[in-house]
Amino acid sequence: MSLSSAISIAQQAFSNTAQQTAIVSKNIANAGNADYSRRLALLGSTANGAQVVSIYRAQNEALLKQSIAGMGEASGQARLREGLELMKSALGGNNYETAPSKLLADFRNSLQTFAATPGNKSIAATAVSDAGDLADSLNKASRSVQDMRENADKEIALEVDKLNGLLAEFEKANNAVKAATAQGTDPNDALDERDKILKQVSEIVGISTTTRGNNDTVIFTTDGTVLFENIPRSVTFASQNTYDATTVGNKIYVDGVPIAAGTGADTTAKGKLAALVQLRDDVGPKFQSQLDEIARGLVTLFQEGGQPGLFTWGSPGIPPVGIVPGMASKITVNALAKANPLMLRDGGFDGTSNNPTGNAGYTDLLDGFVNKMGENMAFDPLSGLDSSSNIMNFATSSVGWLEQFRKTASTADDSKQALLSRTAEALSKQTGVSIDEELSLLLDLEQSYKASAKLVSTVDAMMAALMEAVR
Repeated sequence: MSLSSAISIAQQAFSNTAQQTAIVSKNIANAGNADYSRRLALLGSTANGAQVVSIYRAQNEALLKQSIAGMGEASGQARLREGLELMKSALGGNNYETAPSKLLADFRNSLQTFAATPGNKSIAATAVSDAGDLADSLNKASRSVQDMRENADKEIALEVDKLNGLLAEFEKANNAVKAATAQGTDPNDALDERDKILKQVSEIVGISTTTRGNNDTVIFTTDGTVLFENIPRSVTFASQNTYDATTVGNKIYVDGVPIAAGTGADTTAKGKLAALVQLRDDVGPKFQSQLDEIARGLVTLFQEGGQPGLFTWGSPGIPPVGIVPGMASKITVNALAKANPLMLRDGGFDGTSNNPTGNAGYTDLLDGFVNKMGENMAFDPLSGLDSSSNIMNFATSSVGWLEQFRKTASTADDSKQALLSRTAEALSKQTGVSIDEELSLLLDLEQSYKASAKLVSTVDAMMAALMEAVR
């Protein structure tokens, strides 16, 4: 080996070490970055000896796709759970203290107490007040449901805007990957950015991907609609300003195809959008229909002469069997009962008193009301509960339905989050940065540098000896 060859080899070794050290330093700097994949400088044999021929980016496509799918499922389940937790809080939290079922039971107890002492006006006033609390709880629960739907609608609009922005960013990253691949330059930073965007997109809408020539990626929604191919597809949504029980939310469209809502407590929703649509168009309306049926039941049970009695709902007459959208938001206690609580005992809301003499021991109406509250009546099966039940059990079943739905959603959320965590951990082991490994590699590079330096030092000494000999 000539001295010039030795110098050339040493120079190449220094160059290799410098590139490898730069890669290791970059890895260490991104050790805490979940969106960074570890790099490794690969050496190859050339005419001038070993040299860095490419930069390898750690990747595992199967785990990445599984992780992206898991993010969509976990995101959708978490958003459904969050919405159900808000509905639970609106009804008084863990014990549902302000739920209509609780206040209905309190009202019935007041009726029974009043029936035991029908001449006591203060107890009559308490019973009417409890009836007012019951009506208020239905009003507030109804408003909470519609507020939840309205907020979900607004959040959908924000998430759609965010999704369109991410797709525009994905186009840039994808173009950068294709260009670098075609030109033979390093595409790794662009690949990291593209994978990062894919993860963010999957939290909004469930996706799958396929990769074509030049590392070009196409994105589909989980139902097969193209979300991105060369350019982003249009995602559109028209938000509603306000919501009541009669409002029907608008659909979200991807390239003209509507996004389907999630179904079930262990929801099929992948991504926030499907879960938000489920809350807005399925869970909220279902619970609203149960509240409306409770309100209809109260107006029906306490009617007099085919007209509303103790409870009114802003319309004449008694509604037939069937859901009256928004009735729970309108029910109130008759102003006549507030002015004269003894009308609850005597009747007269229809203009004819059942106790014209004002007998203080008259209990026929009160006993009848208490009994009717324990008798079965017809309810609309579209409410999702029994079509034949007494109003007490129906109201209790409504809270039970919500709590069971919430509990199942919570359990499913824990499971999906755990699965996502395990998948992310497995992916991190394959593509993430280990500080211990990088520091170990740095020590190896230090030894390589020392060897190269020793070679240069030896060549330098030989050159010096040669020059001395020439003199």
